Amino acid sequence: MKQRTSHLWEYFLALILITLDYFVLLLALYIASFVRTDFLTQLPAFHGSAHEYSWMILVVLFLFIYEKIYTKRYDYWSDINKIFQALLYSFMTILTFITLSKASHDYSRLFIVIFFLVALVLVPLAKRITKELLFRFDFFKLRVKILADEEKYEIFKQEIEKNWYLGYKIAEQNFDMVLISSKKYTAQELEKIISAYTHQTKDIYVLPYIETIDFSHAQMISYSNIRLSAFYIENRLLNLKNIFIKYIFERFLVLLLLPLVLFVHAIIVILIKRDSHGNALFKQKRLGKNSKLFECYKYRSMYENSDTILKKYLQENPQEIENYKIFHKYKSDPRVTKVGKFLRATSLDELPQFYNILKGEMNLIGPRPYMSQESQKIGSHNQELILKVAPGITGLWQVSGRNDLPFDQRVGLDIWYIRNWSLWMDFVIFLKTIKVVLSKVGAR
Repeated sequence: MKQRTSHLWEYFLALILITLDYFVLLLALYIASFVRTDFLTQLPAFHGSAHEYSWMILVVLFLFIYEKIYTKRYDYWSDINKIFQALLYSFMTILTFITLSKASHDYSRLFIVIFFLVALVLVPLAKRITKELLFRFDFFKLRVKILADEEKYEIFKQEIEKNWYLGYKIAEQNFDMVLISSKKYTAQELEKIISAYTHQTKDIYVLPYIETIDFSHAQMISYSNIRLSAFYIENRLLNLKNIFIKYIFERFLVLLLLPLVLFVHAIIVILIKRDSHGNALFKQKRLGKNSKLFECYKYRSMYENSDTILKKYLQENPQEIENYKIFHKYKSDPRVTKVGKFLRATSLDELPQFYNILKGEMNLIGPRPYMSQESQKIGSHNQELILKVAPGITGLWQVSGRNDLPFDQRVGLDIWYIRNWSLWMDFVIFLKTIKVVLSKVGAR
């Protein structure tokens, strides 16, 4: 009975979200009409009205439903990805329909473009605010039973407690869905568990034993004659097509950001010069693509006589030697200048690496640029993968804890990034980098 009640609340939630999206898209239409009529007055007059374009809302809602935005619960970034995809497909469908139906003279393409640009902003924003409000009520939350070993159970528990966007809560009894970590069980045990819980809930999620692969990018191949299926997996960032897509995407972003970078660069150089004696720029040999050494540029964040200062500091604080072995950073580095502390805290010390990007030595997003003396610690097996691609100014490890992560975890994140790369992942990392820089998370 409780599970049936939960399903009713789930349908009610879907109805609320569909209704919300309808009114948000309607608002986007009126904003587009306002912008086209009142702001773009230098263009030919717009004689249409928002009402004449209202049928586009039904197309968008249909594709939202097709992407299962209302029937599945995704985390925030996956949900945004689904919304962006649905809006893109809607845009292409509507333009194709207008062209093929020879109604292009009846509709303004510019109006349609403005509508979808506004919707790209309003829909995710409204959905985030609405879910935050609705999931404060327990009856909108899905009750999740977790079957995992102690370590994985704690990880899932923390994710459910922190990630409010999912709208989950842990329940041992009267659950709505089951989350199973396959690592705890043999194949036979897992099959029995799935069979048993299938009679209690329709929603069963199994996390694969292999954790280094994002199976959402894997292609499923079915061998129907023997009732078996297989995953097709590739190192995605070693695919020539993906390399080309990443190159175009990053060069576009770099050119877009370059004027701002040059302006900030001029200010930082002045601040460094006024703060301490020495050159504003600092360069260091780093491992690049195919293990080639290159000069990696950074702003100087230390005093000129840094070696002398560090030697004295380590004699007085020997515990810092052990800290460096683990994190490759000192907790409190006496060599760093006042401006240097700010630059490191905001990661602005790495801004000159835009020059490395223009030289073709680095990417905007990628594995961290390792120092030559770190090659043995990376391990020969990991080097074969990590050093196949160009390093990046920012990457997955920087937005996952930065200097708070041990060295081996940084290596693991770089490997995961290369194996599971996607353009959307780069976009999310780029946005998260802005957040990390502004909040100074994990910075030293």
